[in-house]
Amino acid sequence: MTTPSRSGRPLLGVLLACVAATLVVGLFALGTWQLQRRSWKLDLMARIAQRVHAVATPAPGPAQWPHIDAAGYEYRHVSARGVWMAGRSTWVQAVTELGGGYWLLTPLREDDGHILLVNRGFVPTDQRSALDAQLAQAPSSTDSVVVTGLLRLSEPGGGFLRHNDPNGNRWYSRDVPAIATAHALSGVAPYFMDADAAPAQQAVSGATPQWPAAGMTVLVFHNNHLVYALTWYTLALLLAGATWKVVRDARRVRNNSELPHLNQDDTHARHL
Repeated sequence: MTTPSRSGRPLLGVLLACVAATLVVGLFALGTWQLQRRSWKLDLMARIAQRVHAVATPAPGPAQWPHIDAAGYEYRHVSARGVWMAGRSTWVQAVTELGGGYWLLTPLREDDGHILLVNRGFVPTDQRSALDAQLAQAPSSTDSVVVTGLLRLSEPGGGFLRHNDPNGNRWYSRDVPAIATAHALSGVAPYFMDADAAPAQQAVSGATPQWPAAGMTVLVFHNNHLVYALTWYTLALLLAGATWKVVRDARRVRNNSELPHLNQDDTHARHL
């Protein structure tokens, strides 16, 4: 095994120092990015808390649809009045605090003629067949209903490692355009609504849920960004300290190795 020549060692040391410095800068950048993410997350949580407890306002209409985005609209407390469209419901697989099952999405034809997909709530897997049959047998109604809930953005594509299969009627996310296309719906809002729990569902804590169980929007967001930031900063400091120690020790060894040569030169000069 060959070792670097004495003349090549300084170049190798400089190269390693540059690599270490780059890693330190990268680690500090990751820590700073996590702090920025933490600030964004705290702002999001504050914004959501304010919106979900606000008085429900009319769901945005077609004039506002092009401007719908997460920052300005998601989790707004909204209301809509219209008629349920029988036979057009969609079952979307879900896992909630109540276990595995489905979200039940039904289109609501609003009084102005446009359509809003409403997530009416969660249904456990073992309850789907009975509720599906009940919905199929229910006659179409022309009675208007008022629904309130939280505005949610479309979830395109599907779930983790599972793509929506409209042809097979298998859904893993609430993809509004895809669901609208599958049911031949036009004039559909580009968002959906998570319906509020009915007063009867909210009244008794621990009571058997009524299916579908509404009001189950997840509003708790993990915020571990400060821990991540401190981790990246700590790694950066440790690496910087280790690099400084290695460079210091390398210089000390080099100086010590050069000292005998200098002493020999001085001795030779004295003899002359």
